[in-house]
Amino acid sequence: MRLHPEVSQALQTHRAVVALESTVITHGLPRPLNLELARKLEATVREAGAIPATIAILKGQVVVGLTAEELEAIANDESADKASLWNLGALVAQGKSAGTTVASTTFLAHRAGIQVFATGGIGGVHPHPYDESADLLELSRTPIVVVSAGPKSILDLAATLERLESLGVALLGYKTNHLPAFHSPSSPYPLPARVESPLEAARAYKAARALGLPGASLVLNPISKGLDFAQVQRWVEQATQEAARLGIGGKALTPFLLRRISELSGGQTDEANLRLLEENARLAAQIALALTQE
Repeated sequence: MRLHPEVSQALQTHRAVVALESTVITHGLPRPLNLELARKLEATVREAGAIPATIAILKGQVVVGLTAEELEAIANDESADKASLWNLGALVAQGKSAGTTVASTTFLAHRAGIQVFATGGIGGVHPHPYDESADLLELSRTPIVVVSAGPKSILDLAATLERLESLGVALLGYKTNHLPAFHSPSSPYPLPARVESPLEAARAYKAARALGLPGASLVLNPISKGLDFAQVQRWVEQATQEAARLGIGGKALTPFLLRRISELSGGQTDEANLRLLEENARLAAQIALALTQE
């Protein structure tokens, strides 16, 4: 693992640091929008007073905090893989490059000593049997703050919420009593706890650490200008039915569904995705700052 000197110094001097994932760069958005977003998220974290640490696998090395040149290289690398926990060791051993998922970024950020990680939407339980994201298990065993706009819209939200409860992941609604649903600011599903400020979120995380709770504190930040929940669910249902007719499954399913609901929404889901990523990066930086002041 190689830390950017700025990130390393910030951690040693107890300054605020925010980890950022890289699959949104390698697999989430088309070029050159992916690089523009990556730069924007890092700038957002800096503007809020924290140090950004984008995490990626570069030629077999875990890199925590990319240089400008490395960020551009991973954004333009069409051969970059997707690094989750089940292939992370192999990618490193084989000298490959990859973007890190929520699960692998959570794991690597914690290993590096970073307390706060900002992402878009977490993975969860899919509607069809036995397809469940590694994000859930990793969140249950890694004590870190993860700021998210909720589970991705294509998931079974009720089942995902049940699994988070069963796994003991601390859920904190940020100024909301209901689960945000990624593109939508709210859903019908109530949350167990609510926080009103970055400081309150930081205190809840520190209390969980003091108690010895093993998992993450998942801060659920509703998108400020999102889409209607029922409408998004209709798009998801249509896209899911189309995928079934076409025989699309496995690793190809999620990219197909996200691309199809983007088409069905006339690009509205893409605009929402960019907005919530930036808002989550800002809130994560504010929580990281609050942790340094406690």
